[in-house]
Amino acid sequence: MKQFAAVALAALLASCAPAFTATPPGRVVNAATGQEGTVTFAAGSLRPGLAVTGANNVTLSIGGQTYTGRATVLDGTLATAPAPLALSVAVGGTAGTGGTTFGWGARLGPAPQPQGTLRAGSLIARTAGPSPRTLTCTLTVDERERGFGECRGEDGVRYVLQF
Repeated sequence: MKQFAAVALAALLASCAPAFTATPPGRVVNAATGQEGTVTFAAGSLRPGLAVTGANNVTLSIGGQTYTGRATVLDGTLATAPAPLALSVAVGGTAGTGGTTFGWGARLGPAPQPQGTLRAGSLIARTAGPSPRTLTCTLTVDERERGFGECRGEDGVRYVLQF
């Protein structure tokens, strides 16, 4: 009976633990031909401030080629343009047995800013073999590790990323 209770307790605790899953693959597209492939980042590799040294943390597959490399996200936010001015106007009123009221208001001020934080990063990847091909990329990543980027191959071909 004690073994059953221990197994039941372990199962209960395991069901409450957070799930650690790999980041789903993103897309890489050859801008000239439209050919699509996949880009996969290791879990946590798109968080800012991780050390640049170490193992590869990204794999890109497109056009029969597999590139492996390292992505790095900078610890800082991208500068945003100043907010444009916005005009807000409100009109309202009530009517009831106690009387009626009418009111209005206007406000001129900066438009609301999105609350997300965007960070810049880079990615360098290459194929294996005697004559490797390379990709160098710039990335824009949000706090949920989602983003987009643009790459250039050593031959000048442009690729776009969405992850």
